[in-house]
Amino acid sequence: MPESALHLDHQLCFALYAASRAMVRAYGPLLAPLGLTYPQYLVMLVLWQDGACSVSQLGERLALDSGTLTPLLKRMEAQGVIARRRSEEDERVVRVELTPAGRALRAKAKAIPERIACRSGFDVAQRAAREELAGLRETLMSLTTQLGRGAGT
Repeated sequence: MPESALHLDHQLCFALYAASRAMVRAYGPLLAPLGLTYPQYLVMLVLWQDGACSVSQLGERLALDSGTLTPLLKRMEAQGVIARRRSEEDERVVRVELTPAGRALRAKAKAIPERIACRSGFDVAQRAAREELAGLRETLMSLTTQLGRGAGT
């Protein structure tokens, strides 16, 4: 490997890190009127898509551990957008579901993905831009899967 392989500007990890931070910052002003943080928005996306689920399912879906997820869910419950209930079948299982206020936020959030795409330089009205976005998302998910396979090695 050439010496330049250790330059910060040549690191894929740094490019991804910087892009991730920029993406989260871009969401901030769009989510503030909804009273949501970016991690809370991710929780809402899962619940809007899949409906009620257990905390462990939610953590698995979002790649978040319970130490991160539990305080997040407690804040969301205090805001009135979700409810947490113990399962009647197994009281060790806590289920998370949307409240009416949480369901109502969906309509207010509907324009956010397109606004983020446009802010990212993609005109989603154009098919080529939608395909490029889909390809980028697929590449990133593939990278995540590949890196996950090598965890601990």
